Amino acid sequence: MTDTLTKSVSTDGKFRTYVINATDTIAEAQKRHDTWSNSTAALGRTMIGSILVATSTLKEDEVLTTRVVADGPAGAIVVDANASGTVKGYIQNPHVSLPLNKDHHIDVKGAVGTNGTLSITKDLHMKDPFTGQVPIVSGEIGADFTYYMAKSEQIPSAVGVSVFVQPNETVGAAGGFLIQTLPGANDDDITKIENNLKIIPNLSTLLNEGLTNEQVLGKLMNGIEMKVLDTMPIAFKCDCSKEKFAKSLATISEDELQSMIDENHGAEAVCKFCNNKYQFSEEDLKEIIAEKK
Repeated sequence: MTDTLTKSVSTDGKFRTYVINATDTIAEAQKRHDTWSNSTAALGRTMIGSILVATSTLKEDEVLTTRVVADGPAGAIVVDANASGTVKGYIQNPHVSLPLNKDHHIDVKGAVGTNGTLSITKDLHMKDPFTGQVPIVSGEIGADFTYYMAKSEQIPSAVGVSVFVQPNETVGAAGGFLIQTLPGANDDDITKIENNLKIIPNLSTLLNEGLTNEQVLGKLMNGIEMKVLDTMPIAFKCDCSKEKFAKSLATISEDELQSMIDENHGAEAVCKFCNNKYQFSEEDLKEIIAEKK
């Protein structure tokens, strides 16, 4: 299965909608970080929300970084996403597994916490990056992205993000949606969508049942005629490399590099975003020292 994001607009121009199936993408993150249920759901929801914000607000070569920092046991969550549909991310504590909440769902709020912030920094290829920050209002992630869109982007929106984790810790389904209210939408139009959202099943349930993005769109926007604009692939992708880590090592003092050679006979660099490991031999480190000189 290839993950996809479907963009659409209502024929009357009052709403723009994005629907994403990110099951394989979040499954890849779970495998790379060996996350347990609550951490998987928290990281996965943040990755899905980041893709939705990136594809709806950025141009093709722009990127954003989402940081969720609150007081829960999961710790900080950091995600990079771009308008092309690739995403990477990590969670400070991947091994959080809590009892189900009162609704018998994964307790994402319990893992994330409720006192903290959600911030999004956009690299728009200008002199300084733009950062928008809002307080955590829910800890369930979807409502926090909704609040961010309203306060920082000034776009009234509804954001839904969902990750279903199976008993063996693998990801069974993951997806999300973003509905943007455009100028011209009236209270009756908005009420129609709010009523749809009240009765629609959990998004991961729909994906588990095999519904396509277009079929999910039909349930979200029932009663409003929609036109699909584009469907694009979504994937977990990290741009780390040994060359990039070599540049980072070059910023370390010669004495520290020499200590790595003398004490450890080399070095290992690990990417936080994807857990790829890069080995640097004594000769590699000597070469970096020589280049510094």
